[in-house]
Amino acid sequence: MNDPVEKPASSTRLAAWSWIPTLYFAEGLPLIVVMMVATVMYKELGISNTQIALYTSLLYLPWTIKPLWSPLVDLFGTQRGWVVMMQGVIAAAMAGVAYYAPSQSFFVATLACFWVMAIGSATHDIAADGFYMSTMSARDQAWFVGIRSSFYRLATIAGSGLLVMLAGYLGDPNAEGESLYSRADAWSWAFTAAALLYAGFAVYHFFFLPRPKASPRPTVGSFGQALDGFVEVFVSFFRKPHIVWAVAYMLLYRFSEAQLAKLKAPFLIDAREEGGIGLATMQLGWLDGTIGVSLLTLGGILGGLILARDGLERWIFPMALAINLPNALYAWLAFAQPASPWAVGAVIAVEQLGYGLGFSAYMLYMLYFSRGEHQTAHYAICTGFMALGMMIPGMFCGRVQELLGYDWFFVWVTLSMIPSLIVTSLLPLPNVEETE
Repeated sequence: MNDPVEKPASSTRLAAWSWIPTLYFAEGLPLIVVMMVATVMYKELGISNTQIALYTSLLYLPWTIKPLWSPLVDLFGTQRGWVVMMQGVIAAAMAGVAYYAPSQSFFVATLACFWVMAIGSATHDIAADGFYMSTMSARDQAWFVGIRSSFYRLATIAGSGLLVMLAGYLGDPNAEGESLYSRADAWSWAFTAAALLYAGFAVYHFFFLPRPKASPRPTVGSFGQALDGFVEVFVSFFRKPHIVWAVAYMLLYRFSEAQLAKLKAPFLIDAREEGGIGLATMQLGWLDGTIGVSLLTLGGILGGLILARDGLERWIFPMALAINLPNALYAWLAFAQPASPWAVGAVIAVEQLGYGLGFSAYMLYMLYFSRGEHQTAHYAICTGFMALGMMIPGMFCGRVQELLGYDWFFVWVTLSMIPSLIVTSLLPLPNVEETE
């Protein structure tokens, strides 16, 4: 059921700092692990780019179809209870990856654990986003959008940054060609650390997530009544004004970035004679997952502040340029293959800063579009389309890269920004006042 719309004292801006940062860090971490860290792990354990792109992109499916079970979060239990329960499930799935990574059948077994993690994370997203929307005013949602996005993306530092660096520290060979552990064992220890961290979030939120006054529980009548209510959630979503443009925007906004994100790590890891940059795992974790994400965080904070001050209408297209144009720099990297890690780091920094700015506008649009009746379920539908927009390009981009090579693949990625810019320039924006 929805937590009450009436705002308790614990949901003021000051008090919200005690739970919004940790909640959205916890929301972002499993997605980063499933979509990015799994890519690096499988690359180091010998899986091909085509298989990596296909199977890790299919893991977006729970986020894509989560609207099918999002009404259950409203009907049964509380959003707070779902958050804590799913965090326990995700911690257990991370422990499963740690256990199976050194095994002979690691690919199938760890994929199964990633599926559990993905389903738990998708359900967690529904509850966490619903809790956020039902306890924060529209103005405070806009004020916190950059903070929320930044801590969501700070999870990338713990995932693609620190977690990857830990695996690199344990598994990268030194000058004598020796390492502390095998690659598989190094990843096992890294995921053990991730599981412990995530279990800590579950315990923290059990005690410190706000406990709003209980609102009346909706009555669940016959199966037919429940089905009617379930259908009404979807029907009311697709009756929203400008729904065709909205869905096109959600699907196409990240069409270029989805392909870049899926194969950026393999490109940076692959040897130079194979068209890559040849970074060590530690270097990748430092440049992309730490320095890069720090710039992403800055971009997210600036994006939220700018949107709260000037509004979405003024900045939605410039922020679409910010998330798309830096992707062209990877085509230069692929053709030039600069030896300096500083040049590689500069490209990553510009790309991540632009991503932080651009994603703030994208997320705020979905928040505004979903407001009104059934806002928890409607926001879940929005993020389902967002996930579908990442899943479909990711599934085929590995095969495209193996056909074209990294250089021309990134030319294709650059051209892929065109649909995003077209749909953003033509997108009608929701009237925020009418959705209060």
